[in-house]
Amino acid sequence: MRLSRTARIVLGCVTAAGLAVVYAPLLLVLLNSFNADRSFGWPPSGLTGEWWRAALHNDGARDALFTSLKAGLAATGIALVLGTMAAYAVHRHRFFGRRTVSFLLVLPIALPGIVSGIALNAAFRTVLDPFGIGFGLFTVVVGHATFCVVVVFNNVAARLRRISPSMAEASADLGARPWQTFRHVTFPAMRSALFAGALLAFALSFDEIVVTTFTAGPGTRTLPIWIYENLARPHQAPVVNVVAALLIALSVVPVAIAQRLSSDTAGGRL
Repeated sequence: MRLSRTARIVLGCVTAAGLAVVYAPLLLVLLNSFNADRSFGWPPSGLTGEWWRAALHNDGARDALFTSLKAGLAATGIALVLGTMAAYAVHRHRFFGRRTVSFLLVLPIALPGIVSGIALNAAFRTVLDPFGIGFGLFTVVVGHATFCVVVVFNNVAARLRRISPSMAEASADLGARPWQTFRHVTFPAMRSALFAGALLAFALSFDEIVVTTFTAGPGTRTLPIWIYENLARPHQAPVVNVVAALLIALSVVPVAIAQRLSSDTAGGRL
């Protein structure tokens, strides 16, 4: 159906307005990270890189960044293993309760973060406290892995649906064992989906704050939590803007790469 010129203009204006609402605040954060005025007067009186140097030498921000990187990488690693195994089991085998398992795997991403955080907090207190294990980086990683698994599972499952089962059958007919078929046929076909799922999982973990609030210990601060704690401190406001700008960049890049990988047609050609 061909839209009229008026309809195209209206849709274009609505789309532009929606994008402006979403991205204008992000651009403002980036601009304020270079604003020479500590109180962020508008328009900026000048541009400076002083706040970026201050953020670079801020021990709290640097430690929080390393904590977020460690938590994101660990949660992504766990999600890659569990998500791939679950997707392969659900979409390559038939067993009782297969649909229920698939539903339970996807459910955590649909639950409100505060509900997941409270549930994880209660579970950790019940299960880990008797063993003397307190809240810290380990509990943060486990909490993040619960929803990162969903991202990897969905990406791998979508790719497996695009891979023709006849390829595995042909490999078996040629004498390949199941592990050889997976290594030489299935894995190369879903490699880009794994990488895209890993990038999305890392981005999701890196900027998570709700679940982290309920699973982190007193001495564990990720970058989002550090930003939240310092947001109301006037002397830290310029540094917070720099850290927020860095957080935006570190979140956008993996998502952009993952989208590009997910849109490739390699799986479709199979």
